[in-house]
Order: sequence, then C-alpha cells, then structure tokens
Amino acid sequence: AYLTSCFLYCNGLMDHIYVCQYGASCTSWYKTPTHFSGTLDAFVKITRNEGVRSLWSGLPPTLVMAVPATVIYFTCYDQLRDLLRYGMGFQGNYIPLVAGGLARLGAVSVISPLELVRTKMQSQKLTYSELRVCIRSSVAQDGWLSLWRGWGPTVLRDVPFSALYWFNYELVKAQLCDQYHVSQATFSISFTAGAISGAVAAIMTLPFDVVKTRRQIQLGEMETLGVPVKNPTSTWHIMRGIWAESGYRGLFAGFLPRVIKVAPACAVMISTYEFGKIFFQKMNLDREQQAC
Repeated sequence: AYLTSCFLYCNGLMDHIYVCQYGASCTSWYKTPTHFSGTLDAFVKITRNEGVRSLWSGLPPTLVMAVPATVIYFTCYDQLRDLLRYGMGFQGNYIPLVAGGLARLGAVSVISPLELVRTKMQSQKLTYSELRVCIRSSVAQDGWLSLWRGWGPTVLRDVPFSALYWFNYELVKAQLCDQYHVSQATFSISFTAGAISGAVAAIMTLPFDVVKTRRQIQLGEMETLGVPVKNPTSTWHIMRGIWAESGYRGLFAGFLPRVIKVAPACAVMISTYEFGKIFFQKMNLDREQQAC
C-alpha cells in the first residue's frame, strides 16, 4: 500500500512542510517523537532524548529564507511608515497598522516562490537540476501562478498579524517611553513592547494560523499522491469544517505553544532591530562629525 504522511514543523520564524512516503522518515534530522503531554514536557523529553542542540534543528534552511524575508519586511515597514507620516502628511495611530500590513503583503509575495522551492527540496530531496525540471513542469502545467500556491492562506495569517503587531508595538512603546520619561526607546522597552504586541497579535490571528497549517498539509499530501491541486479546498471552507468539528477550540488549537513561540521571537527581533538602527545611526553621525 502507498503510505504517505505530511507534517508541519514550525521553529518560530518559518514553517517547514515535510512529506514522508512509505512510512520512511523524510529528513535526516527528524525522528518520530514520543508522546508529549504539554509544551514543557516536550522541551524536557526532546532535550533528554536528543540533546539541547536538537531544539535548533532545521536552523540553516530557516536562515536562508528568514534573512531576506526579514530584510524586505522591516525595510518596507520603515519606508512606508515614513512615507505615510512625512511624505503624504497622514497622522494617526492607524499608520503603523497600514504600513505593517502592506509591508508583510510585499514580503510574502516576494518570498512565496522561494518558499515553494525550499519546500520541494526539503520534502522530495531534489537536486538543483531535478528542481529546475520540476519547476518547469509545474509552470507548464499550471502556469506561473502555481509558484505562488499557498499565498492566500499565508496572507490571511501574516498580513493581519503584522498589522496588529506594529499597531500595538508603536502604542506600547510610546506608553513605556512616556512612563520612563525617555525620548527614545531603550533595548528593554523595545523588548517588552515587542513581546506584548507579538502575544496579542498571535492570539488574535491564531484561527488563520490553524487554517494555514491544515491547508499546507493538504497541499503537500495532494502533491505527493499525484492528486491535481488546481482547486484545493478553500481557506474559508477549511475554517467552517474546523468549526463544525471542534467549535472555537479547534480554531484556537495550539494556543499556548504559539504564544510561547511568537512572543519571544517578536521581542528578540524588534529589540535587536531597534538596537541596530540606533547603533548605526550613531556611527554615521560620528563619521559626519569627524568629517567636518
């Protein structure tokens, strides 16, 4: 019998789809997990059985995708925010919301084909020559839009998340700066604001994350089984199905792991980014003063 299984591995920044055929493991690093009773239990058992380093497994492919995606995302946000605020003269708390949503939309659209390429290489163990043939075949059969397969569910999750994240981040950061009477956010202020806003955005967009996960798994299994994927189940149809099966609990499945994953990730990224901006701004200012 032809056996296939698909699972989604998330490590805080990117999602990884792996499809296993004939019951065989599809990657060298993945081992069949034991039963986990909770997030803390999973940390303990993974560390005990596979070592601390296994908690960072899958990091190289994550960095390959996360670095360009993050560069595009943060750069676009800063530019759009300044354009709306200073270039076009708009004022109000909604500016970070609009800029954050548009920045994420642009980043997802640019990275989506690369994400598909990475997924194919990881799940099917293709060489670069085989990958080129596979992509050409996919484009010839389904058109260029096939390279953006899965774009819709990703946008539905990531765009609202980013819009809410930046909206809350700017508000919390401003409040903390006023509370501590500082004109510019410190590392601790940025870290705290990033964690709070990331947790809020993660909770509010969790149903879209659940739908995206199911949709990705569905597409991965359909492709492995050779089933046509021109008309996969729609996002809203999946959401209605989850609601019918499990109610609101199904749409908010994985609540605690997602918050534990997203909040510190957002805190580390934004505080590091803000620290880097301040550092290089100061360095450039010192250079200008020395040149004068």
